[in-house]
Amino acid sequence: MFSGILVLIFSYLIGSLNFSIIFSKVLSRKDIRELGSGNAGLSNSLRSFGLFFSVLVFLGDFLKGLVAVFAGRFLFVYFHSDFYEDYCIIALSLIGFFCCLGHICPCFFGFRGGKGILTAWACTLLIDWRIFLSLIVIFSLVLVLSRIVSLSSIVSALFYPFLFLIFLPKILEISYWISFLISMVLSVTVIIKHRGNIRRILAGEEKKLSVKR
Repeated sequence: MFSGILVLIFSYLIGSLNFSIIFSKVLSRKDIRELGSGNAGLSNSLRSFGLFFSVLVFLGDFLKGLVAVFAGRFLFVYFHSDFYEDYCIIALSLIGFFCCLGHICPCFFGFRGGKGILTAWACTLLIDWRIFLSLIVIFSLVLVLSRIVSLSSIVSALFYPFLFLIFLPKILEISYWISFLISMVLSVTVIIKHRGNIRRILAGEEKKLSVKR
């Protein structure tokens, strides 16, 4: 139990390395949370600092999700190799959740972070690549039709837990239902982080993605 808690803390700390905040302070001596929409994420990085900066943020936030799940899985196998196969999906789901929680509420930056979409995608890639690709397709389709990034993120978050049931349909195993509940909690957390965007979408005030921009 203690070693499992250490693995989750490790994942949370990696997630707390919010690279949009780090790069904005290092490269421009500004805080991304005081610019644009105030969100410490990829979209605001692109609007506030441009393409090169947003590529750095993308790589940092995506890779930290991969590192968290990969390293967490290694540590879990090291400490719990005797029952890893039975609880693999629960372990990976929890590791991914705590990494995303770190991104959303980073302990290094006053618990004010991003919305967790990109990091969640990265964690999902190592849990099940089919779920990852499905999320990308859903996000892209909604973005093409609406040209609203936040709406695309919200819709993909809504579908996220149900993709677990579609691609991991071992309905008789309690571990998969626990993983479904974990993914549901993550989905709700991400949607709550988008509550301001939801209000603007309903009011018709949310900004659309511009090709020229």
